[in-house]
Amino acid sequence: MGNTLVIKFYKNGFSLIEIVIGVALFLIIALGVYGAFRLSVKVVHQSKARITAIMLANERIEEVRNLPYNDIGTVGGIPSGDIPQTENVVKNGVVFTVKTTISYVDDPFDGTAPDDSVPNDYKRVKVKVFWSGLFEGEVVSITDVAPKGLESTVGGGNLLVSVFDALGNPISQADIHIANNNVDPQIDVVYQSNDNGQYLVAGAPTSTESYEITVSKSGYSTDRTYGKDEVVNPLNPHATVLEGQLTQISFSIDKLSKFSIDTLSCWGSDDFSDSFLDTSKVSYFDDVDVGEGRVVLSTSTIGYVSTGNLISKEINPDSLIKWDKFTFSDEEPSGTKITYQLYYSTNTLWSLIPDFDLPGNSVGFESSPVDISNLSTSTYYKLKVKGNLSTDNSSTTPVLCNWQVSWKNNIPVPIPNVSFHIRGNKIIGTDINDDPCYKYSATSTTDSNGHIDISDLEWDKYTFTIKEEDLDLVSTDPISDPVGEDIELLPDTTLDVKLYLEAQNSLLVTVKDGENLKGIFNAQVKLYNLSYDKTQLTNEDGQVMFIPLDTGTYNLEIQAEGYQSYSGTVDISKDQTIAINLTPIES
Repeated sequence: MGNTLVIKFYKNGFSLIEIVIGVALFLIIALGVYGAFRLSVKVVHQSKARITAIMLANERIEEVRNLPYNDIGTVGGIPSGDIPQTENVVKNGVVFTVKTTISYVDDPFDGTAPDDSVPNDYKRVKVKVFWSGLFEGEVVSITDVAPKGLESTVGGGNLLVSVFDALGNPISQADIHIANNNVDPQIDVVYQSNDNGQYLVAGAPTSTESYEITVSKSGYSTDRTYGKDEVVNPLNPHATVLEGQLTQISFSIDKLSKFSIDTLSCWGSDDFSDSFLDTSKVSYFDDVDVGEGRVVLSTSTIGYVSTGNLISKEINPDSLIKWDKFTFSDEEPSGTKITYQLYYSTNTLWSLIPDFDLPGNSVGFESSPVDISNLSTSTYYKLKVKGNLSTDNSSTTPVLCNWQVSWKNNIPVPIPNVSFHIRGNKIIGTDINDDPCYKYSATSTTDSNGHIDISDLEWDKYTFTIKEEDLDLVSTDPISDPVGEDIELLPDTTLDVKLYLEAQNSLLVTVKDGENLKGIFNAQVKLYNLSYDKTQLTNEDGQVMFIPLDTGTYNLEIQAEGYQSYSGTVDISKDQTIAINLTPIES
């Protein structure tokens, strides 16, 4: 067999990395080309539009210059004329808005009003042409037109409008809207204040309490004059202009502010709970087994031991206002028993709470709940709970399932859907009975989380009043005296306001997971009887408050996804709390 010569040819390809790099480079170049193209289109479009806008502005300026001096004015403006204040012109498929403003100028060369008795020295024409769309823009042209001879009176009077902020500083570029339907021709024009916060309207037709003036600016409050058809005795009536006289009128505006409001209870509730999944909340135990959600007597060679006990860890609440209840759940087969006792701290020792402060404690409690609300929080500021298990039959043991000590603290709980009235202190005048007419007065309602934001408010001192019967406002944050009155809101601020409420009767419900004893969020809690029916959702702590309530017995139903439902009754008298542990549904 002879030798065979084999020749192999290899064709080189591109790796994945090379392809990715190539695509990336292509995208960079393509995006750059597209950006340059888009920029060129924008420049061309804006250039064409700007040339057209300049042409329109020049046309309007030339139109004005060709008019007799006395005819130079706008429709509804001061001075009055036939030139429209605003008109739209379509050129090359683009809509241009031409806005013309004509006003008298009080030149400082011969003094200014009020020292200058003839402040209408010449007329200033401002033409603004703007267009919208993808490539919007504007051009502005200004020209002054002087009379051929010396300045002379044009008749009427002069109106000097001044605009200040809350501190008395001038506000420039504020819109000054002036309207008067009682003169011929009618006036409806908008000017802007200068750097000194002023605008002089020279040559205004004489008119008595007919000049309606509104001052505003984007992001600022609004101030205006009022007619007697709105307020019987307006504090700032529509302006009067008299022949040959100067009328001065001032307005005060400033940046808008916001209230962020929460309606809350005066107190909250917390608890120490143990469902005995482990010994983490137990300080001591003897002859009992703790774990897997229960406590039972330990076993010996002949069965269950006869007695055993366990003691909880120290219960030392923060912000304690009042102790509430001690509750427990257990099983006591025939011949078995569990009794419960409460201890308190005396320096380094723990002692049994005496019967004169907690009747029955020396013998031990067998029925749940145990009322501990009368315990002094100064003496009994720390507690422990002891459970004593016993059996007469070595084959049977009692079972402790869980226990809980609850208390009230000063951590408030949101109160939802509270209706309240808010009123500012600023008045716009008085009514026929000489009672004040307030500038701001409104009714609002907090949401399901007890919260509401009220925006676009001007600086003022505000008063809050609760609209709901049997629900009282007892304190506020910021602190106010009298309660709820004169809460100051400064310009350009967001002020958090907390309204603390109370009623003669209320119920705070806490819903927890029966295994880990953590609060269940968004559980549906329904409380009802013949005259009351309300459903609420628990907050992140598993809590919800019903307030105000009448004294009596109510039905309570609780549902939460992944848990067995609860149904029961609760007796309401004064401020009540109840904690419900829901059993998880096994998947």
